[in-house]
Amino acid sequence: MAHFSQSLSSLTRPCRLALLAVLATAALPSTADARIGGYDGIWNVTFATTRGNCSSGYSVPFTVIGGRVSSAGGGRVSGRVSRGGAVAVQVSVGASHASGGGRLAGGAGAGFWNGIISGDRCSGTWQATRS
Repeated sequence: MAHFSQSLSSLTRPCRLALLAVLATAALPSTADARIGGYDGIWNVTFATTRGNCSSGYSVPFTVIGGRVSSAGGGRVSGRVSRGGAVAVQVSVGASHASGGGRLAGGAGAGFWNGIISGDRCSGTWQATRS
C-alpha cells in the first residue's frame, strides 16, 4: 500500500484527480446493479412444445422478487434472474419436472425449456410478459 501511495503522490495533480475520478466511478453501482429489482413482479409465462408428445400453449404465472423466481400459482418453481436478465428456472408438478433458461428484457422475455412431462420427454420454447 505504501508503494501505491508513493506512486499516487508522484502523479501531477490533474492526473491524480482523473485517477481518483475513475476509481470512484468504478466503485459506484452500475445501472444494471441499480436495477436489481428491475424484474420484480408477476410474469405470465406461455409454453410451446416443439419436441415430444406434451401439450402446448399453457400459461403459468411466476413471481420474481429480488432476482429469485418462485411460483405464483401451483407447483414448485425455483430459479434466478441475473442483473442482466438471464433466467435459469426449475419447475416440478407431481412427477413432472422441467428446467429452462432464457432472458428477460423490460416487460417481456423468451427462452427454451426441456423436461419430462407426464412420463414423456419434451422440449420447447417459452415467452413471458410482465403483468
